[in-house]
Amino acid sequence: MYTKYSIEEIKEKLKCTLNEERFLHSIGTMEKAAELAKEFGCDVEKAQIAGLLHDCAKCLSKEEMEKMQHTFEDCEKLSVKTWHAPIGAYTAENDYGVTDKEILSAIRWHTIGKKNMTDFEKIVFLADKIEERTREEKYRSKIEKTLKKTHNLDNAMLKSFKLTIKSLLKRKLPICYQTIDVYNDLLEKVQF
Repeated sequence: MYTKYSIEEIKEKLKCTLNEERFLHSIGTMEKAAELAKEFGCDVEKAQIAGLLHDCAKCLSKEEMEKMQHTFEDCEKLSVKTWHAPIGAYTAENDYGVTDKEILSAIRWHTIGKKNMTDFEKIVFLADKIEERTREEKYRSKIEKTLKKTHNLDNAMLKSFKLTIKSLLKRKLPICYQTIDVYNDLLEKVQF
């Protein structure tokens, strides 16, 4: 047992805390995480729970999140868009009773990533980017094509980071140094 709640109970709780689009995104991420977990030999139930809960703190107000900045890496403070990941791991553990460290870590690192992520963490990270319910086809198809062509999580991760960094540069938004470190680390690992 990875949490004190069933997947159906988690869904019901999330319906009360997330807006409709974020809830649909969470369902889509759960579905895609399960699909990728099957394909890459990871625990499907764990992937479902992590995918479902990865954005459990996304709809908190900025003021609520600011109270929890002690859970952030320094570079995460640069952008409010990354705050929900560390707070989400905390929320998953304390409000949803998640006890599994791998699930909590996957939730924790699904935005900026970290070097040497496990396959499980990569699956949740990628599922968040390529779920089909709310993600734009134009964006997700680029990552999916890389994943299908190479059948390699690192290659798909690198593609995702390239797209994210390009988007952040285009919008003149700050880039967490840890994201750059992960990108550089992946560059050394990829197989073309």
